[in-house]
Amino acid sequence: MKRRDFIAFLTGAAAWPLTASAQQDGRLRRVGVLDSLTPDDPVGQARNAAFLQGLRQLGWIDGRNVQIDTRWAAGDDERLRRYAAELLALAPDAIMATGSPAVAPFLRATRTVPIVFVNVADPVGAGFVDSLARPGGNVTGFTVFEYSIAGKWLELLKEIAPRLTRAAVIRDGALTSGTGQFAAIQALAPSLKVEVSPVNVRDAGEIERAVAAFARSANGGLIVTGSALAQVHRQTIVTLAARHKLPAIYWTPSFVTSGGLISYGPDLIEQCWRAAGYVDRILKGEKPADLPVQAPTKYELVINLKTAKALGLEVPPTLLARADEVIE
Repeated sequence: MKRRDFIAFLTGAAAWPLTASAQQDGRLRRVGVLDSLTPDDPVGQARNAAFLQGLRQLGWIDGRNVQIDTRWAAGDDERLRRYAAELLALAPDAIMATGSPAVAPFLRATRTVPIVFVNVADPVGAGFVDSLARPGGNVTGFTVFEYSIAGKWLELLKEIAPRLTRAAVIRDGALTSGTGQFAAIQALAPSLKVEVSPVNVRDAGEIERAVAAFARSANGGLIVTGSALAQVHRQTIVTLAARHKLPAIYWTPSFVTSGGLISYGPDLIEQCWRAAGYVDRILKGEKPADLPVQAPTKYELVINLKTAKALGLEVPPTLLARADEVIE
């Protein structure tokens, strides 16, 4: 499903008939939601809307037979810890957590409350589940990609910017996925004659200083790997890429709709809609240990032609032909 089609799909979802009936036993269920973004972030709003509409389709109506308690951490570790504790104190029947940093504080506090995650790159490496097929504990959910996709990002960046000889890889070094994605890029780089260097994501100032220093030499580009912190600093990164005339590739279309050049990855909004199905099954009595972690079934390529023109890049027709969406 294309991103714009899915947004339209959500817009009309309020008028859907309910296709399944939620368990009616007279008890108000409680679901906690912890998102790493801010409540006014369009991506956060879209994720929340997708999750609520998914629940609604399954018969769970916020304020009627389920109470949804939502917290927004804005990429701050202390807020993540505090809000996780707040949500657990409300005795939820299930938790929906977005991103690895949002899952970790719950698992430090409970091994019994069911948790459904979305947008997590390496749940096994992070210690959230025993395996994808058999999670084995109180956690399950939806992965965003395997590390091998990071090599594809470098290939696509080289294809759209053939003069590229250097790439700064923006990553969250505190996550196992940050290390894993960089390793995949580093392994492929010699064959494409590209020198790569990591830029750790901690705050906007650090990103700005690192990118400015990197941009002092020619033929550079950016690869922004998947992380909640990169999403929080999305506009800063896109602005820096434009200011320093750096072609950049991202893992999700939200960067491209914000002015970024190109993205390749799964639909992260749809994951939140799918997560509602797992929450529904848990509320009806199933255990996370019995629900396998699911991987994306489709990846989308999105290109911003306006940004390409501003960078002086001519997008190859073969690349345009493969694009799922072109922003003009």
